[in-house]
Amino acid sequence: LTNDETRSFGFRAAAVFRGVCPELISLPPMEAEFAKLFTNTYRYLHFAISNQFYTLAGSAGLDYHRIREAMMRNYPRIGDLPRPGLTAGPCLYKDTLQLVAFSGNSFKLGHEAVQVNEGLPFLIVSDMARRWDLTKLRVGLLGMAFKADSDDARSSLSYKLKKLLSFRAKEVLTTDPYVQGDPDLLPLAAVLRRADILVLGAPHTAYRRANLRGKPLVDIWNTRPAR
Repeated sequence: LTNDETRSFGFRAAAVFRGVCPELISLPPMEAEFAKLFTNTYRYLHFAISNQFYTLAGSAGLDYHRIREAMMRNYPRIGDLPRPGLTAGPCLYKDTLQLVAFSGNSFKLGHEAVQVNEGLPFLIVSDMARRWDLTKLRVGLLGMAFKADSDDARSSLSYKLKKLLSFRAKEVLTTDPYVQGDPDLLPLAAVLRRADILVLGAPHTAYRRANLRGKPLVDIWNTRPAR
């Protein structure tokens, strides 16, 4: 596009968004694109920090969720520290990798964040294998979307978790109240009946108080209420 065509397109786009947005911020196209990439990457890095802390605490035999709660209590500087959990989806991961590629692989923070977040399913399965003989057990995976209360399964790490578990467990059963088009999904009741161990793949609200029939639950988010 020529400069005049770019400006014309910008004016038309602004006219559309002015009707739905409380505020418009005008930037040249490249600056606007970098603002989007930086925003998504910053969020992805936040999740990576929490996931790395979770891994470090676990390697020391400690409860990261208790540590995190103590860190955040009455200390607003760290109030935006997210819970650990499977971090995926089509934007955060992709945009972080775009910056890694743009930098000629010199954006070390972004590269390491990808390694931490994408490696979390391996950590979960390894921890489970140390606790149980998975070859004799059916694992129920609750939630296949990439985030809570969504039907979007794009780039969901629940599917990586499913694949890894399929090499270790006797059987892997999956369920999700929102995701469509996956022929392997079963009703929640069927998974709860047949599974020996449960893993929270996506922290959907529907699972927070579901009756899990006393079966062990691997919940990296720590979303279940205390009993």
